Amino acid sequence: MSVTTLRTNLATNLGAITGLRTAATVPPDPKPPVAIVLPTGIAYDTAFRRGLDEYTFNVLVIVGKVDDRTAQNTLDAYCAPTGATSIKTAIEADRTLAGAAQSLRVTEMRNYSALSIAENTYLAAEFVVQVYA
Repeated sequence: MSVTTLRTNLATNLGAITGLRTAATVPPDPKPPVAIVLPTGIAYDTAFRRGLDEYTFNVLVIVGKVDDRTAQNTLDAYCAPTGATSIKTAIEADRTLAGAAQSLRVTEMRNYSALSIAENTYLAAEFVVQVYA
């Protein structure tokens, strides 16, 4: 399976969250709120005879300015394990990524912190996604 297809299909799953922009590639000037899908690793041949590779993706979610209380509340909602704005729920809604993967799961949220982009400081968090294809 190609990294491009998996990355694109993850972004498609995230598109189910109303009001959240998604990007399958790193945008030059991200406009929050946005979820950016980043491949971070591949473990090849996790099952014998090319039976399975394990892909790791980080989904970077960037919301409003770090000093805005609304930004923190928005990011909190994206971090929820369930619900209409849950990153985990949106990604896991189609665990096969339209048939491109055998399965996937969101394993953790980490790095809930400030992120500087072009002289602006935003609030962001990363979500780790394991894809088996």
